[in-house]
Amino acid sequence: MARKIKTKELKNTRLAANYGGWTYCTECGENIGYLCYATYDNIDFNYECACGSHGHIHIDFIDSSDGHKCDDKLITVKNRLCCSSDSSPLITVMSKKLNSFDLTVTCKECGRIFKEKSDTKDIPEET
Repeated sequence: MARKIKTKELKNTRLAANYGGWTYCTECGENIGYLCYATYDNIDFNYECACGSHGHIHIDFIDSSDGHKCDDKLITVKNRLCCSSDSSPLITVMSKKLNSFDLTVTCKECGRIFKEKSDTKDIPEET
């Protein structure tokens, strides 16, 4: 069943689907990652693309929970940033396409709120 969006803010960003899928910088057209639409509950993603454009994604849903803060870091499984509790894939960030990013994402399954801030030297390489 499709979820009903409460907030959807995109700046210099295009999504392949309504609230997820392949993610593109609208300035250069490059694929910058993949937002796993079935596993997140709330996302706030700010980034600087390699082309110099600054983009933003903020999406939450009518049925989103408040979630709860955690000190854990997201884990990397292959090239996906995943929940450290249940390994749910949340987002893929294409390291070669971004200079930096600032991410806050809530796992739909466990309700944990993860915060990550990175520049490209910290982003896992795609395989």
